[in-house]
Amino acid sequence: MGRRTQHPILNTLINLISRRLITALALFIGIGLLIVFTNIESSDGFTIIPKYVCSNLIISLSSSSPKSHPLPPTLAQWQDSTNSGDYFSQVTTTQVGYLVWSQFPVRVYIEPPKAISEKQAQAWVNAVLQGVQEWSNYLPLTIVEQPEIADITIARKAPPLQISPGSNIPRARSAQTTYDLYTSNKILSHRFTILLSPTQTGEYLIAATRHEFGHALGIWGHSPLLTDALYFSQVRNPPSISPRDINTLKRVYEQPTTLGWSLVNNSKIN
Repeated sequence: MGRRTQHPILNTLINLISRRLITALALFIGIGLLIVFTNIESSDGFTIIPKYVCSNLIISLSSSSPKSHPLPPTLAQWQDSTNSGDYFSQVTTTQVGYLVWSQFPVRVYIEPPKAISEKQAQAWVNAVLQGVQEWSNYLPLTIVEQPEIADITIARKAPPLQISPGSNIPRARSAQTTYDLYTSNKILSHRFTILLSPTQTGEYLIAATRHEFGHALGIWGHSPLLTDALYFSQVRNPPSISPRDINTLKRVYEQPTTLGWSLVNNSKIN
């Protein structure tokens, strides 16, 4: 067989293109591995989904050590005289640790409903307020009128349809809670958005708010007992916030997190 003629310039171009393709592929794979999703869904359509986190932020998080915050006085003083236990084992940690708030009061914005009458809109807001204020006995909360400063935003909007595993049939959900991460003054922070389906009314709207708001306060999981507000499915007679719910919330706030702490290598964050 004859020898092939080697062209120096052509070989250089080929090598350069190959290196760039390999680098691009590695970057694509790396980002794919660094984006973390969690999806906890129940049979009634309650869903909690974190939004994706940019790769640079996760790189910074990997060099940060989670630490516990002091318990807020309202939780520190909580004592369960019934010894009801908790469902802390069902709470999922995240890429930033547990989803606890460290700055109080937590600011809540309730978006005024549209496309319904003023009377209906006020009834909706009142029901949502009731579901929110029930939690104020355990964590300091305040209602704000400016959405841009809110830690938790609640809106009357149908959650996106979801296709269940193993099925091609889209299914409606009664509510959805999501969070995303950001930095402010080099401190890692988070914010939540709660969507409540317009089909929810009356005591079921209050129950849905109570349930989803429990997620937004840090209970990132569901209870297996229908007597708890964070029970994984909607029930005919919705329960109030139970001692088990508060026991679980207190245990969550005793856990380490990177939320509320200064980030290492913060200069890498876009």
